Amino acid sequence: KDAFEIMNSLAIKNNIEAQYRLGICYYIGQGITQDYTKAVYWYTKAANQGHSNAQNSLAVCYANGRGVSQDYAQAFNWYKKSAEQGNSDAQNNLGHCYYSGRGVSQDYKQAFKWYKKSADQGNKHAQYNLAICYDNGRGTTQDYKLAIKWYTKSADQGNSNAQFNLGSSYYRGQGTTQDYKQAVYWYTKSAEQGYSDAQEILGECYYY
Repeated sequence: KDAFEIMNSLAIKNNIEAQYRLGICYYIGQGITQDYTKAVYWYTKAANQGHSNAQNSLAVCYANGRGVSQDYAQAFNWYKKSAEQGNSDAQNNLGHCYYSGRGVSQDYKQAFKWYKKSADQGNKHAQYNLAICYDNGRGTTQDYKLAIKWYTKSADQGNSNAQFNLGSSYYRGQGTTQDYKQAVYWYTKSAEQGYSDAQEILGECYYY
């Protein structure tokens, strides 16, 4: 409670980091009752002063309609502001906006561009999304070997979706030499995290 009061005092005095942290406290209900409206209030204060994490968090609120009316265009605008400052989470989220056409016209090339920027910073979600682009030839030339490369980077960081797709790539021999042992290895990694498709396929592998 004391830490919250100190943060609240600093936020009122226009301390940007305190405003962002206070927004998080209200968003998750840490040290105070959860209140999305107040979270948006403080995220906005910090976001307007250029805090990239606050801009991304504010965009998430707009995208999900938490503490504010759902507004994909506003979400896109705040993701873009944050992404342009190099925020990898925002870059991935902006890529998703372009990929799905939410808040902006669908544009696979722009989606690929922002996924790549984020993936190059080590964001496991963007690495998976980039692999999907290469796998399906969306926004770039289809390239199964590069899909494998990025699935692997994401899978190594524990992304269950990437682990499953990597397993499938080894199972089919797509972009790599067919390798059932590697397929089972990655399906197992994914299944252990509760990924149902991996659990189902793994059951079939052992059954047959």
